[in-house]
Amino acid sequence: MSKRQEIRERRRRERMRNQILVVLFIVAGALLITFALVMPTVQGLINRANATEIPVTPVTTRTFNAPVDGTSLGDPNAPVRVDVWEDFQCPACKTYTEGTEVQVIATYVETGVVYYTFYQYPFIDGTLSERTIAWNDGESDHAANASLCAAEQDRFWDYHDMLFANWNGENQNAFADERLLRFAEVLELDMDSFTQCFEDDRYRDRIEEEYTLGQQWGNTGTPSVYVNGVLVSPGYVPSFEQVAAAIEAALNGE
Repeated sequence: MSKRQEIRERRRRERMRNQILVVLFIVAGALLITFALVMPTVQGLINRANATEIPVTPVTTRTFNAPVDGTSLGDPNAPVRVDVWEDFQCPACKTYTEGTEVQVIATYVETGVVYYTFYQYPFIDGTLSERTIAWNDGESDHAANASLCAAEQDRFWDYHDMLFANWNGENQNAFADERLLRFAEVLELDMDSFTQCFEDDRYRDRIEEEYTLGQQWGNTGTPSVYVNGVLVSPGYVPSFEQVAAAIEAALNGE
């Protein structure tokens, strides 16, 4: 083989090698893009598969005669407002929700006397600044976000009941991510929509705003129950009798 032929052959091999490298880079890039697009879906399927093995205490879906608007119940033009701040991990909130709240709704909300609104106050995850830093580790924050994702499907109150029914202690993984997803599945929510909302932490800003508003109102813990802006039984879980007395006083202009 002549010198010129050797040079041509070497150049041919170099061109071929370069072409192969270009093809390999293109294939590798395509694989990385595909992985990035597919992995969230695969992970979601894995999470759902794992979630189906989680035991859940079911709840009976509540039907309200009063209007339902997200986290609010009743006639917005009702003469009395009841505003409540709660943390889903709070044992006192569970007591209030399963007792006092049920009676207040039946007696005053369903009859058009009270407009009742739930606000998020996940203080168990720490102070406002601490929760902003440690958002991804907070069961209270994640439960709050999940409840608002359920509200997108007009199921806030069912999810709210599901959370309290499945509470088993503060920071005991009762509201681990896979359990929060399982609750939504048991309630037969649109899981694609719910999961996307939940994984996006879509309501983080709203939760922070409601937490801040609660501090401005004077909250020191949960549940904090206000009747026309006046705190009922500070430091204690308000009984139905205490809330009813405050509502009746408001109706009488006191």
